[in-house]
Amino acid sequence: MTLHSIVIQKLLSTNAHLGRRVAAHHFKQFTYGHRNGMAVIDSDRTLICLRNAAQFIAAMAENKARFMFVNTNSLWDEILEQMTKKIGCYSPSMNTLWRTGGFLTNSHSPKKFRSRRKKIVFGPTQPPDCLVVFDSERKSSVILEAHRLQIPIVSLVDSDMPIEYYNKITYPIPCNSSVQFVYLFCNLITKTFLLQQKKSGAVSAEIETSERMGVIEEAKSAKKDEVLVVPYEFLHISTDVEKIEEMLDKLVVIKFNGGLGTSMGFGGPKSTMEIFDGLTSLDLIVNQIESLNSKYHCSVPLVLVNTDSTHEDTLKVLEKYSNSDIDIQSIKQTQHPQSKSQGGQSCEDELYPSGHGAVLLSLVKNGTLDVLLSKGKEYVLVVDSDNVAAKIDPKILDHLVENKIDYCMEVTPTSSYDSDLIGSRLQKFELAEIAQNSVKDSTEKFKLVDTGSLWLNVRAIKRLLDTDELRIEDFSVSKETESDQVLLQETAVGSAIRFFNHAIGVNVPNSQFLSMKKTSDLLLLKSNLYMYDEGVVVRNIARTNPANPVIELGPEFEKVSDLLSRFKSMPDIIDLDSLKVTGDVWFGAGITLKGRVMIHAKPGMKLEIPDGVVIENEDIKDPSDF
Repeated sequence: MTLHSIVIQKLLSTNAHLGRRVAAHHFKQFTYGHRNGMAVIDSDRTLICLRNAAQFIAAMAENKARFMFVNTNSLWDEILEQMTKKIGCYSPSMNTLWRTGGFLTNSHSPKKFRSRRKKIVFGPTQPPDCLVVFDSERKSSVILEAHRLQIPIVSLVDSDMPIEYYNKITYPIPCNSSVQFVYLFCNLITKTFLLQQKKSGAVSAEIETSERMGVIEEAKSAKKDEVLVVPYEFLHISTDVEKIEEMLDKLVVIKFNGGLGTSMGFGGPKSTMEIFDGLTSLDLIVNQIESLNSKYHCSVPLVLVNTDSTHEDTLKVLEKYSNSDIDIQSIKQTQHPQSKSQGGQSCEDELYPSGHGAVLLSLVKNGTLDVLLSKGKEYVLVVDSDNVAAKIDPKILDHLVENKIDYCMEVTPTSSYDSDLIGSRLQKFELAEIAQNSVKDSTEKFKLVDTGSLWLNVRAIKRLLDTDELRIEDFSVSKETESDQVLLQETAVGSAIRFFNHAIGVNVPNSQFLSMKKTSDLLLLKSNLYMYDEGVVVRNIARTNPANPVIELGPEFEKVSDLLSRFKSMPDIIDLDSLKVTGDVWFGAGITLKGRVMIHAKPGMKLEIPDGVVIENEDIKDPSDF
């Protein structure tokens, strides 16, 4: 028996040749004839179409294209779920969201969908490169949308499919879509993907290995006062979904929750301040973890480290997560004397030093570190209280696990440093060139900014503590520079990194570092410049300028209540370069600000900006200037 005969026999065993009673005229090219009033599909034609579709999918997979698999038949759910998990395209929400009209054609702007449980889910920000449809009879809407966007379609087609939909399918596969044939087709797609991944891996294995060894050797050779910084573009995540699940199960997210919003007139923890549409920065972290746990079937816990001033309020807020599947723990930070600031004056809260050293001190003193180790946790991500855009990034975790990195800080270039210089190659930076997030605006001296997100290997911390190499009490160290006598707290950068053998920095995108210290920061976060997708802060792609607008607000906007009352609605600042507002100024609704804008109300004058006005490169001092 020839190979061709064996394949044809396999197709016949799936009943792929059994058509409907009526065969459309355009489908007759695929039929062999009729028997008992049923159209018989030519298996040779089916085989040819299968080969063409497989070759096309292989070519798309080689170019790392985005695939979307559409299915509504519940009999095939488990088959498709197994296939998408194996090939790394698993997305549990995608199969539901496509039913909403305009799902593909509106995908250029993130679209919100509200489920029955009143949870908001975001559609994709980019359309797929290829659409694979398993039951085209029920999916006419998605076929029409994909054709309008010129997205190639691979679809199973039956003998009675209307010609207006058949003509829009790029690679039709004539068949009876039985469970057996769908399983065969999914198996073919899986093997095609895996073979293509194997070919790509064989070509790049030597390069990846050399790069990986280079990172390890570079990290080892770095001096104690410098750190190797890896560009974010160098990071790749595994396509093995089970490996990602296992990796995330070893992660713990720790959020330092000691920041108060008193400087902005907010009486409570800064993490409970509303940012966008009822969401707080604490909600964003929780939503990220919920998304990861749901997508990868893992269990990432969240630990909140509070101070006396934030602990009780945080416990009240956590009540709204009582029905959440996330393991959320709230602990109180251990009291530890803070070093004196310049001139011998105490810091605002001497008993609670901020930073990662204080967090680790609390974990060690209350035994949380030992509990994490007993649960099999290997990595912790410590998130600063001020960085609203902190991201739980599996790419970074995968890189740390693969290269056995013990310590990794997330950094981003300052506005005065050319980001292209760091985005193209590995570089070593002196610790003195890395600023803390609290001095982000001091760009002349520094090349990089520490975002406040720190990845640590739990076993490495435990090993250093057991051997007395790492003394948590010495984490908060003050360093006085000779040039301008500025006091630098080296909690995140210099104090701990010198104890770890394998320590690196990762240059993350600027969008992953958005501090919230002033109401001008809150204005940025509430504007149309940023959106929020499953807890991740996403920058609006309509803005072409990579830098954020520089916003200066007068004392009239100092408190959150003042900001919200003086803006009837947040202005459109997509094309804004800078904004300076002083005096008694009130903004209407639907205002657009572009270029460089200065608005100054003279003493005793109430300046009201009308609704819907567009201000571009203007200096407004009087209502007559509009």
